[in-house]
Amino acid sequence: MEKITDLRLGYNVEELMFQLVCDPSGVVVETSLKELVPVVIKWGNKLDHVLKVLLSHILSSAQRCPPLSGVEGSAESHLRVLGERERWNIDILLRMLVELLPWVDQKVIETCPFSHTTETTQAMLSTSLLEMYARGQVEWDAFEWMHVECFPNLIELACMLPQKEDNLRSRISKFLLSVSERFGDSYMTCIMLPVFLTAVGDNADLTYFPSSIRSRIKGLRPRSAIVDRLSTMCVLPLLLAGVMGARGKQELLAEYLRKLLLEENHMENPPTKHTPEIINAIRFICIYEENHGLIFTILWEMVVSTNLNLKINAAKLLKAIVPYIDAKVASTHVLPALITLGSDQNLNVKYASIDAFGAVAQHFKNDTIVDKIRVQMDAFLEDGSHEATIAVIRALVIFQLTSMPNATSDLMRRRERVNAFCEAIRALDATDFPANSVRDYLLPAIQNLLKDVDALDPAHKEALEIIMKERSGGTFDSISKVMAGAHLALPTSVSNIFGEGGLLGKKDSTTDPSSEAASSPNTGAPSPAEDTRFRRIMLGNFGDMLRGKGKAQEDGQKQ
Repeated sequence: MEKITDLRLGYNVEELMFQLVCDPSGVVVETSLKELVPVVIKWGNKLDHVLKVLLSHILSSAQRCPPLSGVEGSAESHLRVLGERERWNIDILLRMLVELLPWVDQKVIETCPFSHTTETTQAMLSTSLLEMYARGQVEWDAFEWMHVECFPNLIELACMLPQKEDNLRSRISKFLLSVSERFGDSYMTCIMLPVFLTAVGDNADLTYFPSSIRSRIKGLRPRSAIVDRLSTMCVLPLLLAGVMGARGKQELLAEYLRKLLLEENHMENPPTKHTPEIINAIRFICIYEENHGLIFTILWEMVVSTNLNLKINAAKLLKAIVPYIDAKVASTHVLPALITLGSDQNLNVKYASIDAFGAVAQHFKNDTIVDKIRVQMDAFLEDGSHEATIAVIRALVIFQLTSMPNATSDLMRRRERVNAFCEAIRALDATDFPANSVRDYLLPAIQNLLKDVDALDPAHKEALEIIMKERSGGTFDSISKVMAGAHLALPTSVSNIFGEGGLLGKKDSTTDPSSEAASSPNTGAPSPAEDTRFRRIMLGNFGDMLRGKGKAQEDGQKQ
């Protein structure tokens, strides 16, 4: 009876500890992690049980959330839409795992079945010791917990995290880096690396694993196309940032990135790897500035390659990493690469660079960057191709989606910007817009505008609702009822878009906007008297819109 009472008491104390660790109050969390957890571990001497419950809580917090997609069998159906509470719990429990790492480390040392003369894990976990462990002649449960229980559970958790959960992915990566620091280079190379290589479907050397657990490690290998994509999407970022990102492993990381980006894509028929997921994984490691130099070195190799796949992927990767760089890096590395790609003779390469230029335009507004973008956009529009023009317009619409004012903005400024957006949308509606562009860009832009009821003029609201109804109902006339009688001519020079009063709010002293000729995709150039609404919008309203955004940003920085 006394033993049962002790068990119940231990269980109650343990449950109370987890409740306090996951408390909504940050002060309670900090105190619990630093003060309560060590006391409970010492008092109950139940580190193994606490670790088991901890991993269970981490996984269950994600598992109880709804799937990202209801399409059974898709990769997205494995991902979870985390609520704020669940995200908080997982983050705190991962922090607790980091706090318990010294205890795990100490127990590994104390239970080592092989003779050793040092108290430091780094010296103890030598390659020769791991060779003795691999023979499997003795049990070492405390040591095996990390790669047999902990890593597989973290991999399972990662495979439930959508792309936007970068903070949780970073928390897992930091834990993995801490393990490398404590357990040493031999453990990282011989144990950690093979586990995560196997989990992403790559070949791995399992020499240092006892035969009794090799099958469990091999069980991490993806067994279907869906799981393979999921592992690339979710586990590859951890392999790159948390394992190969360890101190002194830059050469290993560089070699693996070249394999992913250069070698496999250089083939005429590259293997069925998932390029968008690979690009996203590399985007993730660009969160850490120390990786930028390596990434740009490889990117330039892709840019100057003769292989079209490499060039197109370089443009996509440049677009993905723009949010993680500063203006200096954008000027010295990103823009030269994009200008090279934008000058390529292959149209697919050229068009891929336009989206990346748009991403740069969204993030940077200094004179040097703006001037370079204007020159390149001029070249795209002077091409005269429908595809290039649509790509430029798409970049502008994406800019609109990322530039909407928030509810706390000055109402007058919001109204000015919303009016500019509405005029642009109504002008774009008069073009022969591809169905996929309508779905992916035009309709979301309209929905965004309709949300700002206070700033939206009733006449614009009615017009946008008509466009929304017609476009979403499958009517894709080149000129909508809203714009009946208005003829749209696309600009022949980016000066119309990026010049004074234009999209980037810059003055071009060499350009006289009133003398610029605009050409329709279907007709010859109209006379100045036949100037179009789209041209006028590009000359004026977009500039006002952007200047409003820049002013808001400046005000925020001053505060």
